[in-house]
Amino acid sequence: MSHTPRQLSWQRAAAWAILVLFILLTLLPFYWMLRISLSNNRTLFANASSLLPTDFTFGAFKRVLGIATLAEATAEGGSGAHINFWRYLANSVATSAVITVCQVFFSAMAAYAFARLRWPGREKVFFVFLTALMVPPIFTALPNFVTVKQLGLLNTYAGIVLPYLFMTPFAVFFLRQFFLNISREVEEAAIVDGAGHARIFFRLIVPMSSAPIATISLLVYIGAWNEYFWPLLVGQEDDVRVLTVALGIFRSQTPQSGPDWSGLMAATLLAALPVIALFTIFGRWIVNSIQFSGIK
Repeated sequence: MSHTPRQLSWQRAAAWAILVLFILLTLLPFYWMLRISLSNNRTLFANASSLLPTDFTFGAFKRVLGIATLAEATAEGGSGAHINFWRYLANSVATSAVITVCQVFFSAMAAYAFARLRWPGREKVFFVFLTALMVPPIFTALPNFVTVKQLGLLNTYAGIVLPYLFMTPFAVFFLRQFFLNISREVEEAAIVDGAGHARIFFRLIVPMSSAPIATISLLVYIGAWNEYFWPLLVGQEDDVRVLTVALGIFRSQTPQSGPDWSGLMAATLLAALPVIALFTIFGRWIVNSIQFSGIK
């Protein structure tokens, strides 16, 4: 069935209109968060329907970063509370980085064993391993907490990262699918040259799978960054508190007149910026470089 140029132009215009609509719907929450964070909290609800910040001010960001005086904070409807932003940011960056490096490394080794090594019962063990995807994380929180407490790791960085250090079913499944597509001939040639499994893994499989490894690393990092319940459970002291938990603390420190929504949105926006920047920098490269057909 042939299409006239007019039909094609209308189809293209409709496709672009739908795409723009989805983009706007996606960006709307971020814009609304920015709009609230740049508004005066005292006059925010008086102009709730306005699309622009009400009584434009950077006071919310100053309150979050602790550079606003108590008088300035209360004048704009804030409580005067602030969070040790840079300390909590460093804690989040450090814990997320450690979790990402360790989890991706161990998951890649497990995926290599399931994809490239031949051993009895491999498929059955992999099936049992994947059933862990159906276990809600809340079911493992209590046993993990008891273990961390008995090890004396409460309120430590080690206690926060320990349950996430090793392989996860999703990461192993994700990497295994790519490892399966790597040509056997390349691996067999390395074996003929005397390479062992360790050398094949580090010198052959990992370089060939740089795109999927980078992709799962980004996903793991974002997941670790957004984690809230476990860091709240085991890292309640200020020294090891991560940024997501700090936002909850800031939310609880509200003035009597009502929550400091401008300050909370400013803190949330600052907390989201590192992840947004990370995805902006590496996201396009990762998406464009993934080849689901593998190395042929």
